Amino acid sequence: MVKDHGKSIKNDEKYEALRDKGMSKERAARISNDPNSSKKGGKASDLDERSKTELLQEAKKIGISGRHKMTKDKLIDAIRNH
Repeated sequence: MVKDHGKSIKNDEKYEALRDKGMSKERAARISNDPNSSKKGGKASDLDERSKTELLQEAKKIGISGRHKMTKDKLIDAIRNH
């Protein structure tokens, strides 16, 4: 039975599956609340294909500090490992 995590989690089943895989609460919540994510991956474009401006917007959205000083490769790494 899936536990109800309240209004802050939109997809409790996906959240629990991600937590069981070892993801942090913050990352599991972000993924489970994203309407573009699915069981086999999200619809987001490959990070390597995005412009630095797009990467900066994504980094801001997920709260990465120091993002403006990062190179494109560092931004990609920070986003993937956040």
